[in-house]
Amino acid sequence: MSEVVESTGAPSVELGRRAGERSESRLLIDGALTPATGEVTFENLSPATGLVLGVAAAAGADDMDRAIGAARRAFDETDWSTNRPLRKRCLDQFQAAIESEKEELREELVAEVGCPLMSTSDAQLEWPLADSLRYPASLIDDFEWERTLDGGGLFGARNVRTVVKEPAGVVAAITPSNYPIEVILNKLGPALAAGNTVVLKPDPNTPWSAARLGRLIAEKTDFPPGVVNVVTTPDNEVAGLLASDPRVDLVSFTGSTAVGRHLMREGAATMKRTFLELGGKSAMIVLDDADPSKVTMGAVGACSHAGQACAVNSRLLVHQSLLDEVVANVTAAYQMIPVGDPALADTFVGPVISAAQKQRVLGALEQARTDGAEFHTGGVEYAGLPDHLRAGHFVAPTVITGVDNSAAIAQQEIFGPVVVIMPFTDDDDAVRIANDSAFGLAGAILSAGNERGMAVARRIRTGSLGVNGGMFYGADAPFGGYKNSGVGRQCGLEGFSQYLETKTIGYRLPRNKS
Repeated sequence: MSEVVESTGAPSVELGRRAGERSESRLLIDGALTPATGEVTFENLSPATGLVLGVAAAAGADDMDRAIGAARRAFDETDWSTNRPLRKRCLDQFQAAIESEKEELREELVAEVGCPLMSTSDAQLEWPLADSLRYPASLIDDFEWERTLDGGGLFGARNVRTVVKEPAGVVAAITPSNYPIEVILNKLGPALAAGNTVVLKPDPNTPWSAARLGRLIAEKTDFPPGVVNVVTTPDNEVAGLLASDPRVDLVSFTGSTAVGRHLMREGAATMKRTFLELGGKSAMIVLDDADPSKVTMGAVGACSHAGQACAVNSRLLVHQSLLDEVVANVTAAYQMIPVGDPALADTFVGPVISAAQKQRVLGALEQARTDGAEFHTGGVEYAGLPDHLRAGHFVAPTVITGVDNSAAIAQQEIFGPVVVIMPFTDDDDAVRIANDSAFGLAGAILSAGNERGMAVARRIRTGSLGVNGGMFYGADAPFGGYKNSGVGRQCGLEGFSQYLETKTIGYRLPRNKS
C-alpha cells in the first residue's frame, strides 16, 4: 500500500490533502448517495506524488445491477423522457451546482488527474463548464423534435408522415482519466437534454470528480431518482456489465481503441448502439510556405497534459526545406518546457496518470531506439524532481526524428509528451503520410494562407482539423474520428443526435373530392 498523504508543505502534497478532506466516496444510485455493497473501497492515488489521496467506493456487480435497474425504471416509468421543462430546469441547476464548487473541483482535478493547474483554465475545467451543459440545454427549446412530411399517397389518399425524435433510453457513459470533467459533461449534457437516463462509470484512476458530480446532483438539483447514477469501480468485469446488460440501450465511451472494440463486441449480442471516441495519432502539417517561427507553439501542444490527449498533434510533418530549422526550434522549446509539480501555476507538463502508463511510454521510447530513432531531447524518465515528486510518474518531453511513418513510434498512440518529426517533399506527399495511419481523429495545417491550408485539410481523412491556429473545439462543434479513432460524434447537433432515436408515423387524410 502506498504512503498516505501527510502535511509537508510541498504543493501537490498539500493540495492532495485538501482534496482528500473534501472528496466524495459514495455511489449515486436511484437518487441516493450510498457506499458500495459491503462498504468496499479502493485507493485513489496521486500521479504526482504516488501518495494515497483517499478512497472511493468500489462498486460490485450488485451495485451496477441496481444502478442499471434504477436508470431503466426512471426512463420507463417517469415522465423524464417527455418532460422538457423539467430537463432544462435540472440542467440549469446542475450548471449552478458545479459552479458553486468550482474551486474545490479545480483542486480535485489537479490532485487525482495530475493535470497542471494552468490546464484547468481551459480544457480541463473552464471550457467545458462554459458550454457543455448550456449548449444542449438550449437545444431542448430549439431542436426540431418533430417534422411533417406532407405529400404523395396511395390509392387517392393523402398520406401525411410525422418524423419524431425520441431519446434512445438508458445510456452507459464510460469516461477516461485524462480529461474527466470535459468528457463527462459532454456526455451527460446531450444525453440528459435529449431525455435519456444515464449510468456514469468513470475511470478508476479519477473517481472523485465524477463522484462529486453525483453528490451535487443528489443535493442541489431536481433530477428524479434514477435519472443519473454514478458508479465508481476498479473492477473491469463490473464495468463490462454496462455493455452486456440488455437494459442498457446505448454505450457512450471515450478511451482506447482496444477497449472500444471490446465494448462493441460485448454490445453486439443485444444490438446496442455505440458511440466511441477513441485514440489518435494526429499530424500537424507544416507546408513549405509556412512561417517556421509559428510551428513551435503548435508542436509544444503535443506535451499538453503530458501528452495525454487523444487529439494532440504527436506527428509533426515538415516540408524538407524547413526541417532543420523546425527541429532545432522545437528541440530548444522542449528543453525549456516547465516540468514538475502540477499544483504550481507555471508547470506545463505534469505526470502521466500511473506507474503503468509511465512504463508503457518508456517502453515505446525504448522500442523507437531499437528502430533507429534519433532523440534530440528527452526519451527518459524526467530527472531532477524535488523529493515529494520522486514517486510520481514523470516522463521528459521528447523530440524524435530519424524514423519514417512505418515506425511504431509514428503509428501507435503513445499518450506521453512525445513528438515525432518527419519530412515530406510536397503537398501530395504530406497528405499521403498524414493519411497513412490507422487513426483519423484530429490534425492541423500551417501555411502562409488559409486557402491553401483549407485545400490540404479537405484531403485529410480525419474528424477535426485546425488551419493556421484555428480551433475546432466547442460544445456546438461535432468531434470524433475516422477509422480506428471511433464511431459517431460528440458535441454539436451530430452529437446530440447520437442520443436520439427516430420514429416515423404515417396517417391518412380524407380523399380529395373531385
